[in-house]
Amino acid sequence: MAHPLTILFMPESAYGPTNNCIGIGDVLRKRGHRVVFAAEASWRGRLEPLGFVEDLVDLAPPVEPDPDGPPQDAGQFWKDFIRDTAPEFRKPTIEQLATFMQPTWQALIDGATFCEPQLREIIARRAPDVIVEDNVVSFPALQTAGKPFVRIVSCNPLEIRGPGSGEIAPPYSGLPDDDRSEWQSFRDEYDRTHRPTWEDFDAWCREQGTAPLPELEFIHTSPDLNLYHFPAVADYTARRPLDRSWLRIDSSVRATDAEFTVPAELAARPPDSALVYLSLGSLGSADVALMRRLVAVLADTPHRFIVSKGPQHAEFDLAPNMWGAEFLPQTNVIPLVDLVITHGGNNTTTEAFHFGKPMVVLPLFWDQYDNAQRVDETGFGVRLPTYAFADDDLRAAIDRLLGDMDLRARMARIGAEIQATDGVATAAAAIEATGLSRR
Repeated sequence: MAHPLTILFMPESAYGPTNNCIGIGDVLRKRGHRVVFAAEASWRGRLEPLGFVEDLVDLAPPVEPDPDGPPQDAGQFWKDFIRDTAPEFRKPTIEQLATFMQPTWQALIDGATFCEPQLREIIARRAPDVIVEDNVVSFPALQTAGKPFVRIVSCNPLEIRGPGSGEIAPPYSGLPDDDRSEWQSFRDEYDRTHRPTWEDFDAWCREQGTAPLPELEFIHTSPDLNLYHFPAVADYTARRPLDRSWLRIDSSVRATDAEFTVPAELAARPPDSALVYLSLGSLGSADVALMRRLVAVLADTPHRFIVSKGPQHAEFDLAPNMWGAEFLPQTNVIPLVDLVITHGGNNTTTEAFHFGKPMVVLPLFWDQYDNAQRVDETGFGVRLPTYAFADDDLRAAIDRLLGDMDLRARMARIGAEIQATDGVATAAAAIEATGLSRR
């Protein structure tokens, strides 16, 4: 590389955005660039082995361990979060706005305000040529550094506003595309529950030197480059076109996951047995009661299951037709299966499209409802109510999708087309070009 860049990534601490940045950053690193991660401190020690520079931030004051208490569990935060929050996920999306969505936005904002001085120090220390943020709230230090700024959206594209946004369902609602009867009431409730929070954050961002936030949005659009990943076959662009600052890629699938081979106990394939991947993400899998129910329902099928067990992996057992582990190299598991049962996180959803696999979607929160609804209404899978589905409905959905050979063939073709576009390389090239444009 004649002109290597220093590229600073600041992803949300969740697995989806961070893994997305890892995939893109890996391509940039292999092109000869220096890639720095200003990730959240819990990622310490996990990024350097991949060839990145770690210069991490705390989003809240560190909690000192109790010397007389039990050893700290790295996954305890998520266990506590699910224990305290899971009841919210049983509510309709409109009822979650006041009791889950707004407090979550506030927690994210608190993290942004707390780490602002740290980010300014990191930028001064690392002198990046281009700054990349994959998050849902603004961090003013990233935008006011006088460097090209790239925004990545690792969520369902309903969250991207633009001309025609009134012609698509409101984000976070999971409302159907072909029935507008509840759209306005959801938007009104979002305004009521979120406007004071937005006004306060907008004022703080301006004090730090940013432009005003867009109306009722918690993050700015970049004047340099905005990226999002979502397959064209399920996108909303016909009614909500975006300007030329936006680049859509069909998928962003990292090449850093470990290799995976189907375990011997599942490798034998009886004639009526399919291979299914079950993953509800780190949060969904921490709901032990939900995972136990899914295990019980799926045990009564002829199929075999690879299960991502998550942080509470020791708290529930799998059935004889299952194999699982706390963490799995998902991008190397999905290609081997016939069907994916997912919570509808954006990475898993787009990875299922990337590898041409139909989905059963059991959403929990945020954009997962929007992904679940879009998969269902476009015919690429089935959305079920996560806590209220009937046992037979889940088993029937699996059998219907597995038995629909036309759908499976269509998805295989779509997957091949998506893979041919090499979205992660396209994203890396766009970031590289943005950085080089100012040199």
